[in-house]
Amino acid sequence: MLQLFNTTTRVIEPFKPLRGKTARVYSCGPTVYDYAHIGNLRQYVFSDLLRRVLELNGYRVKQVINITDVGHLVADADIGEEKIELAARRAGKSAWEIARFFESAFVADLRKLKIKRPRVLPRATDHLKEQIALVKILEKKGYTYRTSDGIYFDTAKFPAYGKLSGQSLKEREAGRRVEVSPEKRNPWDFALWKFSPADRKREMEWPSPWGKGFPGWHIECSAMSRQYLGQPFDIHTGGIDHLHPHHTNEIAQSEAAYGRPLARFWMHGEFLLVDNQRMGKSEGNLITLAEIERQGFDPLAYRYFVLGAHYRSPLNFTWAALAAAQQALWNLQDMVRDWPRPWGRWWAFQKKFLAAVNNDLDTPAALAALWELVKSNSPLRKKAGTILWFDRVLGLGLESLVGQSLKIPKEVARLAHLREAAREQRDFSAADSLRQQIESRGFLVEDTAEGPKIREDHSITSINSKS
Repeated sequence: MLQLFNTTTRVIEPFKPLRGKTARVYSCGPTVYDYAHIGNLRQYVFSDLLRRVLELNGYRVKQVINITDVGHLVADADIGEEKIELAARRAGKSAWEIARFFESAFVADLRKLKIKRPRVLPRATDHLKEQIALVKILEKKGYTYRTSDGIYFDTAKFPAYGKLSGQSLKEREAGRRVEVSPEKRNPWDFALWKFSPADRKREMEWPSPWGKGFPGWHIECSAMSRQYLGQPFDIHTGGIDHLHPHHTNEIAQSEAAYGRPLARFWMHGEFLLVDNQRMGKSEGNLITLAEIERQGFDPLAYRYFVLGAHYRSPLNFTWAALAAAQQALWNLQDMVRDWPRPWGRWWAFQKKFLAAVNNDLDTPAALAALWELVKSNSPLRKKAGTILWFDRVLGLGLESLVGQSLKIPKEVARLAHLREAAREQRDFSAADSLRQQIESRGFLVEDTAEGPKIREDHSITSINSKS
């Protein structure tokens, strides 16, 4: 049985959908003002892993990942500029151009990492009606108040505020480190609707019952998750940095409005660190997937690297660690290319793998099961069938490789033939020269009992890596 860690209860619990055999999953998406960095992308590998494990267990999955294309201010305390409009001004483009460009870049990154496209990828700007309707419900129930810059949620009127993080309002106030508007009744009150500045016109602004403006950051997720998944739905995922304030505020506004839980399970992925520091713009250590590719790595090497750690464990990124993941992936790819087309599976290995992923998505144990299978003396056709079953979860693109012999360029094959002839004539100097010519073309020759074997040169020194 699938068991998952629930942030709400802080224990691992058996998972069963609230409705039939369909698991409804909402994952917080990107704010599309810049490229996603690999720390962001770790969270989408995690949500993709969850989806794949749910599907492996026979559930249909309705997954929603939102696109925040308005409303996210540079500070989480509802002050400062809106991120997309600020990025647009700096780039000399429109806010709409910025949002659409980086949304497309995000979707391209998902594709490269073999992250399955969600059932719905809704934009905040396409759901203004739903967001305004939710604010009106909260207003009618007495949870809102007006300031000079917007409509705010009164957290003092929601006694369960902070339950997800396990901290009360008093505890949060004691540890507060954010700037607070003097008009707020309580430090953790948050904006539901922000008014447009009186001294300038925004590109992204809409009419509302309270005046022209734009939605707050948190309201979009409550409105869109309810629109597509209902309330409550099964699982809400996101990074650990979203636990507070974003997820805390989602719960407050959704449960205050509708009087029922927002989600049954809350799941949070841990940070990706760089040299043991959190990745972020202020730290100046952002790395994108494009940078990984520029250094000569396959994006799937990053996916393999991420799968090597449990999603609830902080993971430290180094170029050397990525190089090790790339080498492991290459080794795996080379082996499965030599296997015949699959037939059947090994239940004993399936059982180990399933036990691992069903234990709160334990990917390190799942990868251990994979390598145990690879190194076993099992018949190759069953190995192939079993590893393709594993890859339904791992998403390493192995299906396109199993049984597909490496395409050897004609010139490399000719050089290998000449080398073998030189070896038979015991002209080892010529054979060594021919080997070097083959290697200069990116291939290696291995002399085996069955004869010479040509494979791609996956020497990690060929990568312009950093350490």
